[in-house]
Amino acid sequence: MTDSRVIVNADDLGLDSETNGLIWEAFALGCVSSATLMANMPAFEEACAGIAERGLHGAVGLHFNLTYGEPLTDGLRRHPLFCRDGQFDLNLPPWRLRLDSASRQLVAAELQAQWDRCVRHGVVPSHIDSHQHVHNRLPVGSLVAVFAGQNRVPVRLARNLGRNIGPLKRAYKGLLNARLRRHCTATVRQVCTPRDLLHGLRPGALVEIVAHPRRLPDGRLGDDYLPDDQSLQTVLQRCLPGYRKISYSELR
Repeated sequence: MTDSRVIVNADDLGLDSETNGLIWEAFALGCVSSATLMANMPAFEEACAGIAERGLHGAVGLHFNLTYGEPLTDGLRRHPLFCRDGQFDLNLPPWRLRLDSASRQLVAAELQAQWDRCVRHGVVPSHIDSHQHVHNRLPVGSLVAVFAGQNRVPVRLARNLGRNIGPLKRAYKGLLNARLRRHCTATVRQVCTPRDLLHGLRPGALVEIVAHPRRLPDGRLGDDYLPDDQSLQTVLQRCLPGYRKISYSELR
């Protein structure tokens, strides 16, 4: 039986005022049903106020960030694998499978700090994903999954539907996703982008669609994954007729 539910999540809430505005518009149009919040970005407090104003508590998760801006913790700020001159500048080789104990503690402390800042501002995250998919790296993903399990929230799995996923990449993603699922609570087992829908993908089970809303030249709302002649709203309506959009909190 086909599961006709879908989570459309807008990443990067809190990045800046322009991004916040695009995400609010996407919610108002019914394009997205979920978003994830960057706790170390300049428009974070503005985003928290907008969440409260729009009654979006339960529809917003944490967009864990190790790649852009300034860390919230002093320890990570001085770590050469993660920062340069006090700013995130990730220097973690993609083939690296483990972090030493001290590095794991610093990353865990930064994750806790970003989570806690959301909670202090009235936003209890509904789930966790990450900026530039940094938790798709095994050493970071393992820490994120354990933390999510302790806080009883889901984690976004690595994209596993659509084109350009070759055998080696698929094997890696399978290993990573198994590790993420092992530690965290119920999550969505299929992940794709709006471009995958445009290429003909029609999910037969609950799926998360990862969105990055942007303004098209003609004024409509588009997405970073879509060409300039395709609006996010039109693609979702055409490709997912009858699907009901939900948030991660509705999985519990």
